[in-house]
Amino acid sequence: MAALESALDAQSQDHAGVRLSGIPKLRPFLRPVGPVGRIPASVLGPECLPVRAILFDKSADQNWSLGWHQDRTIVVKQRIDVKRFGPWGIKSGMVHVEPPFDLLARMLTVRVHLDSVSLTNAPLLVAPGSDIRRIPTPEIHDFVHQCGVIPCLAAAGDIWLYATPILHASDAAGEPLHRRVLQVDYAVGQLPGGLEWLGV
Repeated sequence: MAALESALDAQSQDHAGVRLSGIPKLRPFLRPVGPVGRIPASVLGPECLPVRAILFDKSADQNWSLGWHQDRTIVVKQRIDVKRFGPWGIKSGMVHVEPPFDLLARMLTVRVHLDSVSLTNAPLLVAPGSDIRRIPTPEIHDFVHQCGVIPCLAAAGDIWLYATPILHASDAAGEPLHRRVLQVDYAVGQLPGGLEWLGV
């Protein structure tokens, strides 16, 4: 954990979420044989790739909340118009696109907890079973009610693994402390039509 935190030390902590790319010190942790990457590799296989990473830091100064939603975009090297991919956008200088849902359904997301997360420190909330299809925004509230809610509690060093398109949310912390989480999406295989993963 100390080595992982050291690899992330240079990243800005003045934003709710910092999108990461091109950090050589981080890559050994995330590759399929690394201490983090071997966990998704145990499900997806040794050919899986870390394709997006975000460092979240919730604290007393940045005690934000996030409503229920599905992660619907991937990060690619450049825009190439391919059927069923879109809409497009730019976040933190990186090209994002919404792919077909079946691609997202084959991905996994890892959350590495650098700090402990209790019920009062804004754990991630997930709606189990909500990763089966793209949920239109007007249906999200009812879908969460049907699926129920599980808080993802963790001690420092714990890792959660879940289906990338699962519905999830996070409240503001009732007793805000640092709640740093490294979130990494993993996928297997290349993209169609000349699109390329940006990678981590």
